[in-house]
Amino acid sequence: MMTSAVGLIGLGAMGSGMAGSLRRAGHDVHVFDIRPGVAAAFAEQGGHACATLAELAAASDVIVSVVVNAAQTEEVLFGPGRDGTGCAAHMKRGSTFVMCSTVDPQFSVRLETELNAMGLHYVDAPISGGAARAASGEMTMMTAAKPDAYTQTDHLLHAMAAKVYRLGDRAGAGSKVKIINQLLAGVHIAAAAEAMALGLREGVNPNDLYEVITHSAGNSWMFENRMAHVLAGDYTPLSAVDIFVKDLGLVLDTARASKFPLPLSSTAHQMFMQASTAGHAREDDSAVIKIFPGITLPEGAKKG
Repeated sequence: MMTSAVGLIGLGAMGSGMAGSLRRAGHDVHVFDIRPGVAAAFAEQGGHACATLAELAAASDVIVSVVVNAAQTEEVLFGPGRDGTGCAAHMKRGSTFVMCSTVDPQFSVRLETELNAMGLHYVDAPISGGAARAASGEMTMMTAAKPDAYTQTDHLLHAMAAKVYRLGDRAGAGSKVKIINQLLAGVHIAAAAEAMALGLREGVNPNDLYEVITHSAGNSWMFENRMAHVLAGDYTPLSAVDIFVKDLGLVLDTARASKFPLPLSSTAHQMFMQASTAGHAREDDSAVIKIFPGITLPEGAKKG
């Protein structure tokens, strides 16, 4: 088995599972997280907690970044205000940076160009599947990279994901496919919330509605998954409302550049924006149902 020294930045819902998958596969895992104690807690079960990005970069042949957005990705690489304190300046020449965030595809293209100029490889590798699939190594990765980057990272990508799609020989295609996935995910969540809200308004038993829909043609993966959160009244943020404010915003920005109409995406984006400004920004994205008036959510629901 081929093993590598790999660094992972961002031990959130997805990153912690991915780091665990790499550890189970026998890789030498170095981790960094800005929250005190998080990296140390991971390292107690095996691996190394790094106090700085420079320390992580110096110890790693491949760095996997699992932060929230493009701004955090840029800060991880180049430091606040590009002050040089990020990991890029300390990475070994010929090593690879794997970018797993949902970002504007053109941002990913620019990163590849900049890192290549520094003698570093780059993999455009957004992820999907949720925390449970990340923890079990069964998530999906939408990747695009030059051949040398794949040569260095292919075994690591397959340790973290059950499905690793190669979508192009340079950055950009992975991020494009990811935002199209997010278009569907966001619209499906919004539609699921609207359907459940109508059922509640009309006095339908929500558990009965859930049972019927999940065994009928109107079902979707998002209805089945997210409306279970609504029935449980549990808005613990596995994926927060503000994630879809961001991601659907990226969808619309991409389409706007070519004047391509996206009426459903626009409506769903407004719904998540409304939920965010109503105080539900950090709740689970199923909390978008809270924007509908005149309904009583299932008992135990957190009202935010």
